Amino acid sequence: MSTSAAKSQMDAVVRPFIVPDRQALAARAPPGFARRLKVIAVLAATDAAAAAVAVLAGSVLTGMDCFGGWDVVAMPVLACVAFAAVGLYDGYGPGPAERLRLRTRCVFALTMGCLVFSAGLGATSASVAGLALTGLLLLVAGFYAEVAARTFLIRRGLWGGRTAILGTDACGVVLADTLLSQPELGLKPIGFVLDASGDPGEAARTRLPILGSIGDATQRDDIEVAVVCSCTELVLNDLAGSGPLPFPRVVVAQQTQDLQSLWIQTRTLGSGLGLELRRDLYRHRNRRIKRIVDLMLAWPALLIAAPVIAAVAVTIRIVDPGPAFFTHQRVGRQGRLIQVLKLRSMYGDAEHRLRDHLAADPEARNEWQRYFKLTRDPRILPGIGHFIRRTSLDELPQLWNVVRGELSLVGPRPFPSYHYEGFDAPFQALRQSVPPGLTGLWQVSSRSNGDLSVQKNQDKFYIHNWSIWLDLYILLETIPAVIGGSGAR
Repeated sequence: MSTSAAKSQMDAVVRPFIVPDRQALAARAPPGFARRLKVIAVLAATDAAAAAVAVLAGSVLTGMDCFGGWDVVAMPVLACVAFAAVGLYDGYGPGPAERLRLRTRCVFALTMGCLVFSAGLGATSASVAGLALTGLLLLVAGFYAEVAARTFLIRRGLWGGRTAILGTDACGVVLADTLLSQPELGLKPIGFVLDASGDPGEAARTRLPILGSIGDATQRDDIEVAVVCSCTELVLNDLAGSGPLPFPRVVVAQQTQDLQSLWIQTRTLGSGLGLELRRDLYRHRNRRIKRIVDLMLAWPALLIAAPVIAAVAVTIRIVDPGPAFFTHQRVGRQGRLIQVLKLRSMYGDAEHRLRDHLAADPEARNEWQRYFKLTRDPRILPGIGHFIRRTSLDELPQLWNVVRGELSLVGPRPFPSYHYEGFDAPFQALRQSVPPGLTGLWQVSSRSNGDLSVQKNQDKFYIHNWSIWLDLYILLETIPAVIGGSGAR
């Protein structure tokens, strides 16, 4: 055997142990492994940066000793480890409100641990105050850092597990459209899997491909999640003899808008499965907690906003003489009529201007009937009117309604009677069962871009799925929604 031949044979034996075959490694890796590594890297980097900023800000504002600078290193590392431990870096769920709950628990535990540790080292009052402030800053900065990171990952197609939908009927198509329009949910549809009948059904007319039968789908190495469109679909699959679905994760979807989807617990009922639904917004204890949070946040916010309200009021008087404030009658809890306080953004003869405009413009009349809003509204004061509506400054005086207990900080927005009557009677009754809010789920998502059906679906989701975490999530999302002014009219 020649020297070159012997060398080639030796290289063939030794090389696999030194330079692994990338294709073999990819085959052994679970579906979506490379994607999840990128998601982990982005989320961990943003959380580490937010933690470092929180430590530095807490030190500067309180004079806290950073233990020789080690806090700037230790806090980001500990925060990332804690967030990873509760599943925030999986790249697949949970939803935004649940992520906020998990993040808050981690930050609280981390802050308490640091306080206990610093107490053992003889912490000063400045250190205690600094750690408490650092925890608060870490929660807020980390939340917005995650929002930015999630937006970055969504735009690059990395957020959400690659999802196959088992079911090609109308329900499957609706589910696919929902997941595509809400990528923050963490499920990214890539196609439909045929059921035992092999009929493509409604899915044949969508932009998503048909992935073939279950057997065909299992041969793919890029499916991370399978979503079954109903419990019936799952049972029919088992009866067809194919056995349990061979995918890493299987989600059973139940298409009903009246069933809550957050904070559900499963219960074993013999050989059956039970779902325990907690109607937390109807519990007196939770309503008291909600009221306490309202007062704790509304009073300071009102004091801070008072100079801004005064400045805007003076500007309104200059642009259009007359009262700077006005009250508008809205439908509140249990159908009671309440007077919400607002800064005036319209002319004094606004209703007359609206009637004339709708009578002369059929397109504007159709827009009004669908949204109860107008893209070009002749009632609004030039300059200042559009500005305060776009930034929601006209609603700042309603903090006084929150203090009085007529509104909550978060809840379905109280509508005028003419808007309210656009909904069916059961939904009106559902809305009247809870306190209305200064801001709500609709305000941080669709705002004026959502018609009556969108408002209805989002209000029902909020009422059925309420928790203090959902309220906190909406409050945090309100700030960028107001600053951006998206959808406001």
